Amino acid sequence: MEGAGIRDGDILVVDRSLDARDGSIIIAGVNNEFTVKFFRRDAKGVRLEAANPKYQPIRFRGYEELRLFGVVTAVIHRFV
Repeated sequence: MEGAGIRDGDILVVDRSLDARDGSIIIAGVNNEFTVKFFRRDAKGVRLEAANPKYQPIRFRGYEELRLFGVVTAVIHRFV
């Protein structure tokens, strides 16, 4: 998610009490794998988008599982 200002090794502050809105950066479980993506919701449904345009959006159909764990509210950059 470097295109969103999140670098490898950064710490994400996540608020589990917030509802994801269109454009929120979220932590999600997709088919039992964690991911950090932009949450998108429109007339076509829900999808998760990477900040890197090389990756295709994840669109959900009836057989895929999406679990929203929380909305990212801040990033702490680590100097490693």
